[in-house]
Amino acid sequence: MPSIEQTIVTYPIVESFHSVQGEGYWTGTNAFFIRLAGCDVHCPWCDTKLSWKASRHPQQSVIELGKLAASVNPAIVVVTGGEPLMHDLTALTEALRAHSLQVNLETSGAHPLSGQFDWITLSPKTFLPPKPSIYPHVNELKVVIANPKDLEWATLQQSLVPESAFKYLQPEWNSRQSQKLVFDYVLQHPEWRISLQTHKFLGIQ
Repeated sequence: MPSIEQTIVTYPIVESFHSVQGEGYWTGTNAFFIRLAGCDVHCPWCDTKLSWKASRHPQQSVIELGKLAASVNPAIVVVTGGEPLMHDLTALTEALRAHSLQVNLETSGAHPLSGQFDWITLSPKTFLPPKPSIYPHVNELKVVIANPKDLEWATLQQSLVPESAFKYLQPEWNSRQSQKLVFDYVLQHPEWRISLQTHKFLGIQ
């Protein structure tokens, strides 16, 4: 049974939904998404700017979120944002893991790590760089590429994550130039893979 303290822990939620993971290592996997509100990274090409201001979104308890996730029997639960680590995620991950769910995190790493995760995807941004403490915990590095300087940033980030981490370059969605940059770079650097936003190609959430 959840403790009294746990039942009153809430988070600002932009949306939660059942779909498939569209990006990176887990592409095509049955997934339940929890999109937390609040972000101070403010990427200019962000496709979820509605998530930036936490006060605009309703609060939901961790008990509700755990039940919602478990009800669709997903292979993974993806905690994303916004920037989810703006919040202490301990109570949320406890509630999800109580249902024996695999819990994945998508983060820029700009805030201290909290919560217990089975998989951490780091998508570092130059606008607000990651905290050094996140790097040892990274399972997957995913760098969005909009221009050639982003490739230099990707190389730096590669040197900081564990050697075992999967490494992905993801073209900025609206830029054909970035698609070519990523394609050409991966052909020359076999340690990297291409990540595409397949959910956008499929027209799904």
